[in-house]
Amino acid sequence: MKPIRDQIKEKPWLGWALFFITIIVVFLLGLLASSVIERRAEAVFAYTPQVTYSQTEPRNDVWGQNFPKEYQSYLQTKDTLFASKYNGGAMIDMLEVDPRLVVLWAGYGFSKDYNQGRGHLYAVEDIHNTLRTGAPMGEEKSPMPNTCWTCKSPDVPRLMKEMGPADFYKGTWEEKGSEVMNAIGCADCHDSKTMNLKITRPALVEAFERMGKDINTATHQEMRSLVCAQCHVEYYFNKKSHPGSPYLTFPWDNGMSVEAMEEYYDAIEFSDWTHKLSKAPMLKAQHPGYEVYLTGVHAKRGVSCADCHMPYKSEGGQKFTDHHIQSPLNNVANSCQVCHREETASLVADVYERQDRIIENRDKLEELVVRAHVEAKLAWELGATEEQMKDILMDIRHSQWRWDYAAASHGGSFHSPVEIGRVISTGIAIAQEGRLKLSRLLASLGHNEEVPYPDITTKSKAQEYIGLPVDLLQQEKNEFLKTVVPKWKEEGAKREATYTTSIQ
Repeated sequence: MKPIRDQIKEKPWLGWALFFITIIVVFLLGLLASSVIERRAEAVFAYTPQVTYSQTEPRNDVWGQNFPKEYQSYLQTKDTLFASKYNGGAMIDMLEVDPRLVVLWAGYGFSKDYNQGRGHLYAVEDIHNTLRTGAPMGEEKSPMPNTCWTCKSPDVPRLMKEMGPADFYKGTWEEKGSEVMNAIGCADCHDSKTMNLKITRPALVEAFERMGKDINTATHQEMRSLVCAQCHVEYYFNKKSHPGSPYLTFPWDNGMSVEAMEEYYDAIEFSDWTHKLSKAPMLKAQHPGYEVYLTGVHAKRGVSCADCHMPYKSEGGQKFTDHHIQSPLNNVANSCQVCHREETASLVADVYERQDRIIENRDKLEELVVRAHVEAKLAWELGATEEQMKDILMDIRHSQWRWDYAAASHGGSFHSPVEIGRVISTGIAIAQEGRLKLSRLLASLGHNEEVPYPDITTKSKAQEYIGLPVDLLQQEKNEFLKTVVPKWKEEGAKREATYTTSIQ
């Protein structure tokens, strides 16, 4: 082959071609170098603190001055447009969707209203609005304790530091209305100095200690789930450990399974309320999402909550965690398809298939438990004794606990469909056993016919059946929102005006 110099002499145009190609290559390399330098400078500038603030700074917009991209993505939790087959970002009146829930929770606050939650940005607004917190005005107190604020705001770590957890939990919900202003946000999960993930709610730390575990040894990847586990768990208000304070406690001493927590509650004879119809000592599952997640395949593969619900995203030269906490179904490319190579439609169909199958059986268990409550009510009316009803009421308690554990785990039908399916199946068996006992008891009391089933085809009919004056409750709530909440916000704004930050 001839040397390049000889080729150029024979074909001068070849020299010009090489010259222009060299210029283009140099130009493109220059653009690449410039882009790299620009992105590096952008990344350095983005994480240069603009302000300093205290360890318990509750205002998310103040944190947002130092972390604008994370903050802007967090603000997207205000979006309520996404709707999957089951729930999504919009508020849904679950009692209207499924009126049987009213009967399941007769005598408990959830029979008043139960709405599918919106994004974290609405946490404080939604607890103001719910009928469960009542309409405390004048001398009227809320039916709920201050403990109910625990998972709603970064003001909570501030208050707990000021007064201690036990004193924070004391009193009724309205007492801290002007103190809790900021929706779930930065200070709930991060250290303000290092930005490391941080546990800010003592109940989780205390639960680990009782199990003989040290939460401080958790890896960063584990912390990407544990900060969620501060709130997305089963819990109860322990009125014995700290007298006078309904102390937030996780019932994990015997383990995290539905049976282990049930054993824990039974041993201490705890109940959330006595059912208005059946008089059964009931358990209300809160939202055992973390416990259910741990039994699923994703947890076993080391996938954290944040990997799917807060996946990484890139903008310019920055890679950061997307704080638009939401259903992965609204962000399949950055959540599911990081690991799974199937098409979006196929992945979503797989999720819906699991949900459909779980909910089909869960609905059957739900119907059985509702019928058990109605039949138990009739047994009492016919003169059944407490001794005759004792085992039946425990069957109702245990079967509804399993239904609620499956329903309240929020995503459990996908997180761990095998475990949730098992829980529901055991619930069906227990409910049927309880109803068999009821049928024998009713027969002995002279009732040998089918027990009339009430018309609970709508939310209003179901609430009327259990004797709930929901219209009056809503009127009182509207007045409370009009007269009390604005004063809370005004007082809160005055207090926050005294907070100090410094410009870097």
